[in-house]
Amino acid sequence: MSTFLDLHADPIDLTAALVDIESVSHNEREIADAVEEALHKIAEADSSIEVLRIDNNVIARTHRGLPQRVILAGHLDTVPTADNVPSRRIVSDRGEDSLFGCGTVDMKSGDAVYLHAFAELATSDELQRDLTLIMYECEEVASEFNGLRHLSESHPELLVGDVALLGEPSGNVIEAGCQGSIRLRLTAHGTRAHSARGWLGDNAAHKLAPILTRIAAYQADTVDIDGLEYREGLNVVHLESGVATNTLPDVAVMKVNFRFAPNRSAEDAMAHFREVLGLDEFAAEDLTVDVEDVSPGALPGLHAAAAQELVEVAGGVVKPKFGWTDVARFSALGIPAVNFGPGDPAYCHKVDEQIPVACISALWEDLRRYLTAQPKQA
Repeated sequence: MSTFLDLHADPIDLTAALVDIESVSHNEREIADAVEEALHKIAEADSSIEVLRIDNNVIARTHRGLPQRVILAGHLDTVPTADNVPSRRIVSDRGEDSLFGCGTVDMKSGDAVYLHAFAELATSDELQRDLTLIMYECEEVASEFNGLRHLSESHPELLVGDVALLGEPSGNVIEAGCQGSIRLRLTAHGTRAHSARGWLGDNAAHKLAPILTRIAAYQADTVDIDGLEYREGLNVVHLESGVATNTLPDVAVMKVNFRFAPNRSAEDAMAHFREVLGLDEFAAEDLTVDVEDVSPGALPGLHAAAAQELVEVAGGVVKPKFGWTDVARFSALGIPAVNFGPGDPAYCHKVDEQIPVACISALWEDLRRYLTAQPKQA
């Protein structure tokens, strides 16, 4: 039996309903089915509304011929639950009427607001901007599974718009763009020997010492882009070596992550990364370098008219996004994109994940004002 979702319901209640459909990454079929069925109900009222299902990604679009097209995107999956489904609505320790449960912040509250906005406005004369709604699978796992990535590669025409909003939690303010990320796995090679006869071996862990020294001394840049300050960072995130307490290790592994401002291309960031670590100074037999992840950043894109008008409606508060999000996928297609969702990102993935319900209502009011205000510039 499929789960019924009432997209016209209060976004707070809709958030709870979405949370109550467990949808850990790779298991989004039930929630995608429910979203698709609910959107088809909306489309019955207007034959120009298009609803598509590609794998567990659900897309809905209006075709009014309005002067701008706004993309509302959100992922349907969550991290593994921790006895925090179904949802609970209670007063938090801070005395706030709050909704608790896996995905309340990341990001079923954002999904609920976007779904509700589409349901309320897709057939309304108040709508001033055409809408593309994208609810996609597998954001919380490796990029190879990401539904938005697959759509951008196989159906880029579905991602065309004047501005894209991603419902990632941003504290109800706009977090523009995002930083890029590169992660390298460095494997030093040596020769195992008894520590009492260390001269007979070659300690692999010691070979990483010059790189560790460079990282510790590195002064990360703070970069101003469109008045937003992006703080870069270069850090060791994993370090492993050892055979026994009386043995020189023949292998040592270190993973290093570089978070770079979006004014750098991935290629420029990689070149800088390698130069800082001094990787070209090592012989191939001493050090193996594997690229585990390269995710380009996204520029703020606040110069676009559609983005500027959103900033005005949201109270003029804009912050930089330090982490990486899927706004980068839109940016790669030349579409300005921002993170705009309810809730405190500090609660993402926590056992006590929670959101004050007032945040959900406030985001809906801001989004409604934006979508029903006549664009100043076509």
